[in-house]
Amino acid sequence: MFTERSVQDFWRALMKLVFFYELEQRGLWVNKQVALPVTYKEVELEVGYRLDLLVQNKVVVELKSVKELLPVHTAQLLTYLKLSNHRLGLLINFNVAKLTDGIKRIANDL
Repeated sequence: MFTERSVQDFWRALMKLVFFYELEQRGLWVNKQVALPVTYKEVELEVGYRLDLLVQNKVVVELKSVKELLPVHTAQLLTYLKLSNHRLGLLINFNVAKLTDGIKRIANDL
């Protein structure tokens, strides 16, 4: 049977595609699942980090479908911002009654 985690993963994947489509329909350039390698001692390491969405090559969007956003989710997005040298990120949780309640803006002071 389906676990709560598999249902969350399903909704997250579906909402990611819908969100991607809606942004593109509004004329925005959006790239999904952007690989985020880490450089260590001048060697580029592929550690599996991926940006869910990169909008207009400026805004990193991390999508979730969880009961509530936790500090670890904020830390994850802030890490992605620092590693990618981007200043602005949006953490979006689709598991809310009103989408605006699930959006958190995060800025990286570089």
